[in-house]
Amino acid sequence: MALTESTMVPLGTACPDFTLPGVDGRLWSLHDFHCPALLVVVMCNHCPYVQSVDDRINALAKAYAGRCAVVALNANDAVTYPDDSYEAMRARARAKGFVFPYLWDEEQTVARRLGAVCTPDFFLYDSHRRLAYRGRLDDNWKDATRVTHRDLKEAIDRLLAGEEPLEIQHPSMGCSIKWRS
Repeated sequence: MALTESTMVPLGTACPDFTLPGVDGRLWSLHDFHCPALLVVVMCNHCPYVQSVDDRINALAKAYAGRCAVVALNANDAVTYPDDSYEAMRARARAKGFVFPYLWDEEQTVARRLGAVCTPDFFLYDSHRRLAYRGRLDDNWKDATRVTHRDLKEAIDRLLAGEEPLEIQHPSMGCSIKWRS
């Protein structure tokens, strides 16, 4: 497992349009999300960094329902990493009780257009779908009981309150995305 930090895509970057299949059997597009904020999470099943925080992502989606839509996508090469296959995604979403759409970016195009490089990688967009935050979830991916700063939550709160984005945004870190060669 190689630790990779997210790239710091410029704030104000437009969210790429997408249409991807969800584990719920439906096609989802950018235009399906009508909340004032949209959080796009690039994640997968097998990464220990994601496994450590996916309950926190789910809790965040529940806490901000109706105000900040959450959508996750998996772009990992499922041939090389079968734990990240569409079928495995369906099983994980069911087992974890995800309340957000979990999408399969099989062609890896959306993750590339986002500028994602690791799992998890977080991209928070405003009502115009311009990037307002890209960075870490919080300051302790290993242990939720030791978190002292919830960066992403603060960014969502500021965005919903009409405040300026966080001045300092720390990159997320996790496993590198498993790109097809």
